[in-house]
Amino acid sequence: MSELNIVLVEPEIPQNTGNIARTCAATGARLHIVKPMGFAIDDKKLKRAGLDYWYLLDLTYYENINDFFEKNKDGKFFFFTTKAQRTHSDVEYTDKSFLIFGKETKGLPEELLLEHPEECVRIPMIDDARSLNLSNAVAIGTYEALRQMGYPALQNKGHLHNYRW
Repeated sequence: MSELNIVLVEPEIPQNTGNIARTCAATGARLHIVKPMGFAIDDKKLKRAGLDYWYLLDLTYYENINDFFEKNKDGKFFFFTTKAQRTHSDVEYTDKSFLIFGKETKGLPEELLLEHPEECVRIPMIDDARSLNLSNAVAIGTYEALRQMGYPALQNKGHLHNYRW
């Protein structure tokens, strides 16, 4: 199984984090949360968004962004930002890829983006759109990375309960 990692830097909205946790649980991606957070992890809204999937979640917390980078030195990092020049589908995701997303109100710090210009990617949208919802952006990035990796260990075929195809 490949190792895909989703990183939330200082998330602010519990429902978004809950939805992202559910996406990670359903895809086998690891979730990394960099503090501080704008809510408590036991927030009811957070739990409600991913309620029946929490036992599937591989979750790690970090005290700050330096703590995250110190503990994940061997990763391949992709910084999702509306400020990037390349699209999320123009890069190659592999094992130990880390898809990094910023807080809902400000995104990732520009200093961090300036340190990693070649690893910054964006999801295309029309000029007048400011940004996508964070949980939607994470889902788009996650599934593009998994598509490139051949959807490792994911069930690719469904079935009807009362009928045969």
